[in-house]
Amino acid sequence: MGRRRKRKPLPAEPVEAEIESLTHDGKGVAHIDGKATFVYGSLPGERVRFIYTGRRRRYDEGRVVEVLEPSAQRTEPRCSQFGICGGCSLQHQKPEAQVAGKQQAMLDALKHIGKVIPDEILSPLVGESVWGYRRKARLGVRYVPKKGGTLVGFRERGSSFVAAIDRCHILHPRVGDLLPELSALIDQLSIRDQIPQIEMAMGDDDCILIFRMLSPPSEEDLRKLAIFGPQHKLAIYLQQGGPETIRPLDFEATPLNYSLPVFDLQLSFLPSDFTQVNSDINRRMISRAISLLELEADDRVLDLFCGLGNFTLPLARTADHVTGVEGDGGLVARARENAIDNAIENVAFYTANLYESLENEPWLMHRFNKVLLDPPRSGAQEVLEHLPKLGAARIVYVSCYPGTLARDAGILVHEEGYRLLSAGVMDMFPHTAHVESIALFERR
Repeated sequence: MGRRRKRKPLPAEPVEAEIESLTHDGKGVAHIDGKATFVYGSLPGERVRFIYTGRRRRYDEGRVVEVLEPSAQRTEPRCSQFGICGGCSLQHQKPEAQVAGKQQAMLDALKHIGKVIPDEILSPLVGESVWGYRRKARLGVRYVPKKGGTLVGFRERGSSFVAAIDRCHILHPRVGDLLPELSALIDQLSIRDQIPQIEMAMGDDDCILIFRMLSPPSEEDLRKLAIFGPQHKLAIYLQQGGPETIRPLDFEATPLNYSLPVFDLQLSFLPSDFTQVNSDINRRMISRAISLLELEADDRVLDLFCGLGNFTLPLARTADHVTGVEGDGGLVARARENAIDNAIENVAFYTANLYESLENEPWLMHRFNKVLLDPPRSGAQEVLEHLPKLGAARIVYVSCYPGTLARDAGILVHEEGYRLLSAGVMDMFPHTAHVESIALFERR
């Protein structure tokens, strides 16, 4: 057996570099002696000094210690813990530059992975504000006596430790401004070292915090939580096991809902349900998707990965009939309830695992001239072969990961007979490297 080569020790002194581009996760790219080096905290066009933080066979990693020549894209991060906290990776870049970079990342993925280029690049969808937008989040909790007590927030970048932040600027202020009070509350509990996580779920009006507990709370703990909730206009829920154990502290459920005013809709959801984190962008995204589909009164639409009806019910306001399909039975139940609550009758919902064989699914026996796809990060590859057979002339694909969008776009264009008419990004997660996009396909 050959001997493993010893890795060279990391240089102790800072190194100077020119930053050439940005990776998909927001790190600057430099080449040192011909080897790619990903430098956190840098931007394209900058000259920086950085220290090495890691070495791999094919690339190295580093962190900026000084910006010698700043990019015109650079701005002062709002958060004092930027670079430590893992919640954001792009606060040092101007918002318009972030969006342009995400647009280019999507186009690069389409070109290099899918071997496709859209006929038209859609203007990016951006919200009214890039701050305080996040209405769903999982916050880490850790009792650290050496740091003065309990820390509540996002975890440190590349670490399981919780970042010490007093205020989170991307969370909705109802929670983002409340981190010190949450820390003080948990410090007073008997099980302060048995609470690893708080999950935030917020509708248009009400906000729920779910406290994950590894040990049962005492009566005094419950009393303190019961006081804290109303004091800060929050509903407190407890979770002492899996998701099925989530329950309101006072045993009275708090209804969560969000409105889609353009479509005269109000959708209800449970705190553990998947919903979009950015309500402003969600509304704009739905309107754009429906506009791209060019809906008409006689259209029959298939909405795959439909969730609780986020697209299905707005589609039904115009189309003749909409069929929604989703793998999570709980979300399907919520979608049906939302249809009833909004007096929408021209919809049908089915539960089906869209990553398994679909040959016996009843909805596949029908014809659909238009399709909306909104898959998770893994994409929609398994369902694509069915779309031409169903009669889909126009497809809108909503994506949360450009790599799988590009892969699936390549299949639709090169194997299934479609043309990529347009594509663009939506700034669902400002200050992060997350890329949400939308694409339109038409049958040739």
